Amino acid sequence: MTTQVAKNQQLPEDSEIVLRKMPRHRVASIVQGVFLLVIALISLVPIAAIVIGTFQDGGEIIRNGISFAVDPADLSFDNYVMLFTDSGLYFRWFWNSLILTVVQVAGTLLVSSFVAYGFAMYDFRGKNLGFILVLIMMTIPFEMLMLPLYVQVNTFGAADQYWIVVLPFLAAAVTIFFFRQYFIGIPRELLEAGRVDGVSEFGIFFRIIVPIAKPAFAAMGILNGMMVWNNFLWPLLVLRSAEKFTLPIGLNTLLTPYGNNYELLIIGAFFSLVPILLLFLAFQRFFIEGMTAGSLKG
Repeated sequence: MTTQVAKNQQLPEDSEIVLRKMPRHRVASIVQGVFLLVIALISLVPIAAIVIGTFQDGGEIIRNGISFAVDPADLSFDNYVMLFTDSGLYFRWFWNSLILTVVQVAGTLLVSSFVAYGFAMYDFRGKNLGFILVLIMMTIPFEMLMLPLYVQVNTFGAADQYWIVVLPFLAAAVTIFFFRQYFIGIPRELLEAGRVDGVSEFGIFFRIIVPIAKPAFAAMGILNGMMVWNNFLWPLLVLRSAEKFTLPIGLNTLLTPYGNNYELLIIGAFFSLVPILLLFLAFQRFFIEGMTAGSLKG
């Protein structure tokens, strides 16, 4: 009875403490929400500017810059009409980038996850040394490897081929590291249970590991997709034919000493944002979950 009375006497005090703390939490939440809203609005300013720019004359934008103070009478759909009727190779470049992005992201996720799965789930000679090499590769910028790779491409006569754009990036060090950290958090007992049930090693990976690691695959798919879609330097070095150009290279060719197609450049740059925005919106839930889990495991 004495204990029960003591607990009853403490309840009002605890309730008062909770009531005193709640307004502070609400104020903190409001401040945080306002801060994030301001950051979001600032981030959307460039997108809003380029949307307005798609309705303006390209030469006028280059002379005066993009401004939100525009006369509605000066806005028109001429750039959109030109894009879908007289844009030359634009949609060919768009298609090239789309196919290369899908193929390279799928290949990178497959190869890198295989490598990471080996580092995380198996014990073999040279495992630690191999992982150290992966970490070292993460610190080496691609610009240092670009010249030797370019020499090899010319030596083998592989220039102007799509597969040479994809091949050097299938085993991505950052992607391997991320998958390895994620796979470490998966209990090995699941693998043993699969082996007891007679599942092959590939079956264990695709039927057990991949469903568990969907957030990791989504996160790495979005990050690799953005990098591949915006990749400019390596495709510029190895692709020679105009009809094989990717979208970043093709848009860059619109600026020449003999004439500049600013209208197509502006509206083409705007439409180049659409696939990345759709990719992120489709997988944002998995992206956040995968990045959070990957940062806590290992």
